[in-house]
Amino acid sequence: MSEAASRPTLEAVAARAGVSRATVSRVVNGGDGVREPLVERVRQAVEELGYVPNQAARSLVTKRHDAVAVVIAEPETRVFADPFFALQLRGISKELTAHDNQLVLLLTEGRDDHGRVARYLAGGHVDGALVFSLHLDDPLPGLIRGAGVPTVFGGRPGWSDGTHRAVYVDSDNRGGAREAVRHLVGLGRRRIAHITGALDQTSAVDRVDGFRDVMRDADPLLIVEGDFTPAGGERAMRELLDRCPDVDAVFAANDLTASGALRVLRERGRRVPEDVAVIGFDDMLPVAEQTDPPLTTIRQDIEEMGRLMARLLLGGPDRQDPGDPEQDAPSGVILPTTLVRRASA
Repeated sequence: MSEAASRPTLEAVAARAGVSRATVSRVVNGGDGVREPLVERVRQAVEELGYVPNQAARSLVTKRHDAVAVVIAEPETRVFADPFFALQLRGISKELTAHDNQLVLLLTEGRDDHGRVARYLAGGHVDGALVFSLHLDDPLPGLIRGAGVPTVFGGRPGWSDGTHRAVYVDSDNRGGAREAVRHLVGLGRRRIAHITGALDQTSAVDRVDGFRDVMRDADPLLIVEGDFTPAGGERAMRELLDRCPDVDAVFAANDLTASGALRVLRERGRRVPEDVAVIGFDDMLPVAEQTDPPLTTIRQDIEEMGRLMARLLLGGPDRQDPGDPEQDAPSGVILPTTLVRRASA
């Protein structure tokens, strides 16, 4: 006998519980109108028989798939190399699992993938989408809106058309950057540089703004664009030392960037923190505690950001009436950041 044929059926559960098939269906699918004694009988029969609902049939009844798409607007080589994404996915996965939802991971290698993602979302395979690592010129937000699925974004949206409300979760990027630079100023550093993240992402822009809030008269040569990667940090640090050999502190846009900068400083014979103090952003322990020296950084709770994104989606804030004028503005949750002091600054 095949495995499918040996599985207990809805009819078998009904016979064991002494109720109709319709009653079992209502209980299994979370419907109302069944008296509590009958509910208990059905649940006992389900447990005794080991009945597992057919998800496809269940979706026809409930109009829900118990699945959520996680869309990361980055190629897989970046996603699987950067611990930031692992932490955020861990938080999302924990929250979805707690609500018996499945995670469907969708990555975009390039612009050709955007249409594929939009078609999948519009096809009714999932109940909503969690989207992060968007770039400012990314067409994904518009495509996702067109797909008509509830969505929560990771990071402050970089767009506004005045007609669509965006629900998002972010950290206090600007405030965290200010705290980092103030710490360096408090150490007596005067030639403070900033290696930015990719400036087509709002997190990087906000951190530059935080740097400038404190260093209002900073030499423009002390700001060099990076890309949130170790290689980008190495390249930018070399450029900084060539431009401004008297630099005595660096605020890096994230921990990976800082790790690359530290390698170059060591190659060039610069002592950290004696000659150059270095601060990162993220407090990703696999990075920050393993650098030489261990990295002073701004901590954001990346895993909690993921959990909160999923919580907001499952709670349905994006299902409010989009035509309500009071819902036109972006609706964001901003999590606090804190300075974590280690040996690099």
